[in-house]
Amino acid sequence: MRWTPCGPHAVLIQISEPDTPAMLARARAIVHLLETEQPEEVVDFSVAFDRVLLEFLPGTNIAELAAMWADWFASLSPLEAEAARLHELPVTYDGDDLAEVATRHGLTVAEVVALHTAPVYEVALLGFSPGFPYLVGLDPRLRTPRRANPRPHVPAGSVAIGGCHTGIYSIDSPGGWNLIGTTQARIFDPERREPDESAMFLLRPGDRVKFLPVE
Repeated sequence: MRWTPCGPHAVLIQISEPDTPAMLARARAIVHLLETEQPEEVVDFSVAFDRVLLEFLPGTNIAELAAMWADWFASLSPLEAEAARLHELPVTYDGDDLAEVATRHGLTVAEVVALHTAPVYEVALLGFSPGFPYLVGLDPRLRTPRRANPRPHVPAGSVAIGGCHTGIYSIDSPGGWNLIGTTQARIFDPERREPDESAMFLLRPGDRVKFLPVE
C-alpha cells in the first residue's frame, strides 16, 4: 500500500493487491473504516478501483498521520461481500450500438445478449455522473473500446459497454460508451431519500447486478 502526497492537504493511497476482486475488497474496507470511525482530520475521501484519495483539514500533519495509519489500513481484512445486495434489472436490448458490437466481435446480436446477461456483475464504484455504476465481470469476448466520438446526449437508463466494464447511464448526459440496451430501473432518483440520503442511488459499491433480457 503506497501513500503519495497530492498537494498540501491530500494524500493518495495506492492499493497493491494483485487482482481486481482483492483490490475492490481492500478499498471497500478502507471506505467502511472511514465511514464508521469518521476521523476528525479527514474532510472528504474519494475511492477508485485501486486507490483512495484522502483530503485533510488545513494544518494537519499528513506525514505523521500517514505513518500512523499505514499499518492500520494495511492490517484491515478485505471487506467480504457475502451480504451484498443482488439487483435483477430487466433490460431491453435495443441499443444503437448493439449490432456494431456484434459485428466487431464476430457474434450475432443474440450471442451478444446471451454473453451480456450470463454473468452476475459487481459494482466496483460509482462515478462519472450521480450513481453511474462501473460494473466488473464483463465477458472478455464483449470488451469494446469507447467510441471515438462521444454522443452529446445519452438517455438515462442506457446500458452500455466501455472497455472491460459495463455500466448504466444514471441521468441524461453526454457519453462515449457503446449503447446495447435500456433499463427502466431508476439508477438515480433524487426524490428517493428513505431510509437515508444514500437511497437516491439504487446501487452501491459491492452490490451485485444481474441483467434480465426482456422484449
